[in-house]
Amino acid sequence: MLTVDFDKLGLRPGDRVLDMGCGAGRHAFEMYRRGADVVAFDMDADELAGVSDLFHAMRQAGEVPAGAEADVKQGDALQLPFADGEFDRIVAAEVLEHIHADVDAIRELVRVLRPGGTLAVSVPRWLPEVVNWKLSDDYHHAEGGHIRIYTDHELIDKVTKAGRLNDGTPGDAMVYEGRDYAHGLHTPYWWIKCAVGVTNDDHPLAKAYHRLLVWEIMSQPRLLRLAGAVLDPLIGKSLVLYFSKPLEQDA
Repeated sequence: MLTVDFDKLGLRPGDRVLDMGCGAGRHAFEMYRRGADVVAFDMDADELAGVSDLFHAMRQAGEVPAGAEADVKQGDALQLPFADGEFDRIVAAEVLEHIHADVDAIRELVRVLRPGGTLAVSVPRWLPEVVNWKLSDDYHHAEGGHIRIYTDHELIDKVTKAGRLNDGTPGDAMVYEGRDYAHGLHTPYWWIKCAVGVTNDDHPLAKAYHRLLVWEIMSQPRLLRLAGAVLDPLIGKSLVLYFSKPLEQDA
């Protein structure tokens, strides 16, 4: 289940890409399939072990183009262990809402992105997330859970200003390129979960809707794809923003 549109990101075979906060690796795997040189980055060693195993399995099964590379790296989003301008593309999907010092994390993403490169950032969308928080304290009080709700304007502002120097003068200012909304079918599921109890997986309504989502993900029936296309701009659970880093200009 992908959140980022890799065509809008401009991903090409051979690009060096960073999946920051990769989790179980869903975006990293797809970028690897598309022939990129992928680094899956996370602070969770157990998650990264599973991602590394699947990278190996994909290579063994011949699921990736010749020349594509993939590796995992454990570390802190506030101190990325990469050189300035190392990556052509960066994905940070559903991670910033978990980080207290989000501006510092965004600055690190901008630092390691090359001039001319592109960045995709996704976070929970404001309205669906507000409803979740209103329905359930447990939803956002869980350890490692969401600590803030972004508006579109706030996140765009934080990313476009992230390259400014400490004194406020322009540095590597980012350019906002556009937005998407994703996973409209998933929003009602989380409203249901928050209403009946986020850990109450056995509730009949939650179980029934979960089966619907599994059907959507595994079979992609046309009816549900059409429903998602209608619901995404209305109540899509994820906001996806795309940015580019301008090419360096001569002084």
